[in-house]
Amino acid sequence: MTLQLVLAQSAAGGGASTLVFIIGTMAVFYFFIMRPQIKKQKETRKFRENIAKGDRVVTVGGLHGTVLDVNDKTVLLRIEDGKIRVDLGGISADGAASEEAFQNKG
Repeated sequence: MTLQLVLAQSAAGGGASTLVFIIGTMAVFYFFIMRPQIKKQKETRKFRENIAKGDRVVTVGGLHGTVLDVNDKTVLLRIEDGKIRVDLGGISADGAASEEAFQNKG
């Protein structure tokens, strides 16, 4: 009988601590996983919206080029062997191409 009384008391008090644990886990998940990802997506979108003629960029495939024309969804790039049209999603948002990459041709 004493064991049943102890188990009943612990079960009644355990609900609040479980709720606190679940809320804490959700807060950690948000601040360490979701929030940085949302911030990175905003920065990527801003970078791609601000691409202009003459900018030097790198595609996600590693091609370095200079922007010749920008449309709503595509970018025309001048590369060493000619011109290519690339989707805006194909431009790497890690930053603009370095000057050194354009000087070292081969």
